[in-house]
Amino acid sequence: MPRIRSFAAGALVVGLSAVGLHADDGRLRDAATVITEMSSGADLSISPAFFAKAKCVAVIPGVRKAALGIGGQYGRGYISCRNASGTGWSAPGGVRIEGGSVGLQIGAAETDLILLVLNDRGADRLLSSRFTVGADAAVAAGPVGRQASAQTDATLAAEILAWSRSRGVYAGISLQGSTLREDSSENRELYGSERPNKEIVRGGTPPPAAAAPLMTALAKLP
Repeated sequence: MPRIRSFAAGALVVGLSAVGLHADDGRLRDAATVITEMSSGADLSISPAFFAKAKCVAVIPGVRKAALGIGGQYGRGYISCRNASGTGWSAPGGVRIEGGSVGLQIGAAETDLILLVLNDRGADRLLSSRFTVGADAAVAAGPVGRQASAQTDATLAAEILAWSRSRGVYAGISLQGSTLREDSSENRELYGSERPNKEIVRGGTPPPAAAAPLMTALAKLP
């Protein structure tokens, strides 16, 4: 009997680790690349001081404009938060950004977007099923450059900071009116069932196999 229980437990572990093998691992790899490149410590990147202060990270690679010169964009990505001890990062939950304006460069087809959540209140907002920038939460543009300080007036008052990058160039950003929501279909692909981001991020859900590149990139953050 103990041997049967042991076999069943082992099968469960294998089953959990295999979840997500058929998810869109291309987007997960892209998200990992964006975090690695935008946290590289180069002169034109996000200062490590902001990553060190962040409670959560949301990364949305390849946000697309709906029309040239006017508002409107759409993108899909992931959110992960530090665990209770602050020593690691949670499994990723899917997010979507829709509407509003992301301040994309003229002529740029796609823009990479990173949001850093600096306090628990901001984390609660981002982990809700949906919030609108400007109405439900304020998002400020984060300063660019490895020497930028996390103690400036703008960042001290912000719940969430945002950076965007188009073709390697850090562009201006305006998220006013944008809606961020859970990507329930992505979570279903990743975990085999619909799970809210709050359960994934704060419930100790194991990361799926497809998320390995993203988890590796997160582990290298300050």
